[in-house]
Amino acid sequence: MVEGRVTRGTTGTNRLRRVDRWIATLPSLRTAVDPLVVDLGYGASATTSLELYDRLAQIRPDLEVVGIEIEPERVKKASERAKPGVSFRLGGFEIPGREPVIIRALNVLRQYDESEVLENWKRMTARLQPGGTLVEGTCNEIGRVCSWVAVTESGPQSLTVSLRLADLERPSIVAERLPKALIHRNVDGEPVHDFVEALDRHWQYNAALGAFGPSQRWIAVANGMKADGWPVHGPQSRWKLGELTVDWAAVQPRGFRWS
Repeated sequence: MVEGRVTRGTTGTNRLRRVDRWIATLPSLRTAVDPLVVDLGYGASATTSLELYDRLAQIRPDLEVVGIEIEPERVKKASERAKPGVSFRLGGFEIPGREPVIIRALNVLRQYDESEVLENWKRMTARLQPGGTLVEGTCNEIGRVCSWVAVTESGPQSLTVSLRLADLERPSIVAERLPKALIHRNVDGEPVHDFVEALDRHWQYNAALGAFGPSQRWIAVANGMKADGWPVHGPQSRWKLGELTVDWAAVQPRGFRWS
């Protein structure tokens, strides 16, 4: 039985480029015996699934991408653009078919209630290959403001924000595009609120470095966050792209429990 509800289906060329290039770095993808990747809730067209394949196939030429949608007409339309390595099928959070090493679910749970997030995370991660990863999050319509959570069978592991640095006024713009598990927790007393405020504070403090380019300013933000005790992941080459990843434990909602 298909599990889930039909979403708006908004999609667009290059919208998910930031999360795709992050997925390409995952060791599990590079070492998987069966490099199957699911694009869950790809929307009204096949675009994002096809782009996901093109980007990840540079790392794993033997990659297979399966786009899964709950709306039959979307599956029919997308299937007209199928090609070797990319196929489409009807389904939802139950993830029909073989177990994937990666599930990408962008802009799907955003349209659900916060109370439904944990249950659906568990549904999806239960279908992963051992060592696999669910990448769940959201982005704006043109993919310049993004955030996502990496979730394994053991629970959420990290939060990543990825921003277009050129013309960025404040990193807190990501607040409106946080994953569903966090977007309503950006209030006083919640760790993610402290995280977003710290990003803004370090961005402002390092304004002078903007003369050397926004990437240098963002690198200084990442180093400043680390100095403050935030568990920021490297390497610096990711920071140059406008990314910053922290341990989930540092931003998780108060009272959050995986099991």
